[in-house]
Amino acid sequence: MSSEGEGAFHIVDVSLITSGSRRAMLRTRDDVRIEAVYDPAPASVTDTAVVVAHGFTGSADRPAVRRAARAFTARGAAVVTFSFRGHGGSGGLSTVGDREVLDLSAAVRWARELGHARVATVGFSMGGSVVLRHAALDRDTDGRADAVAAVSAPARWYYRGTAPMRRLHWVVTRPAGRLVGRYGFRTRIERRPWDPVPLSPVEAVPLIAPTPLLIVHGDRDPYFPLDHPRMLAGAGDAELWLERGMGHAENAADDELLARIGDWLTRAPGPSAPEPPRA
Repeated sequence: MSSEGEGAFHIVDVSLITSGSRRAMLRTRDDVRIEAVYDPAPASVTDTAVVVAHGFTGSADRPAVRRAARAFTARGAAVVTFSFRGHGGSGGLSTVGDREVLDLSAAVRWARELGHARVATVGFSMGGSVVLRHAALDRDTDGRADAVAAVSAPARWYYRGTAPMRRLHWVVTRPAGRLVGRYGFRTRIERRPWDPVPLSPVEAVPLIAPTPLLIVHGDRDPYFPLDHPRMLAGAGDAELWLERGMGHAENAADDELLARIGDWLTRAPGPSAPEPPRA
């Protein structure tokens, strides 16, 4: 696997879902078809479009992703959701956070094609690692993010310190696990290991400034303990919200948190949420 890609982004086809909403097939720089959905803002409150990057085994049509999209449009933003390669109706194979940067870049460029001068990105879990790496690597005018929020993101690769992460590594690295991923989770996974190993999330953070950066993490996350968000926030200029009682990623983000994230993405960053007490 490699993060390098060639070729130009373009839209394969676009269809109307509802009045103003569109579903498109985008093509990435490395020629992978990516399904994407655009939901316009209900009123011209802001020119911001929020691009939502889901977690591993998710997709643009998963209920938690659609709920996040509704929460962000309710805060006045247009929203682009999409399925990473190997997920949902997109083509290709999942590289578990490496070449997915190209998928996000295609979605950001589509948002700008639709007329949005300001595009913010928010990612959950694997998607959180992707928005961080994208903000560090894609500084092009059309592909850049103007604000970035990473929710439940890992700080470093190959983490196996929790039981859920050991199970995930089995799914990704073993033939039987990839079969479970394909038929149990509808996620098609690349069998080849990373070569070279991509820039890690914590290595990406110092390269993001001056783009505003928000790190959000639950104090009951079963995948990544609190040293991950603290490491990310400590690596650069970032705002850190540690959420009391929250679990992992989009499924654990309640409506109140999504509304706060939406406000942060569409307006000036607000104050940090208080850090929970240490055990």
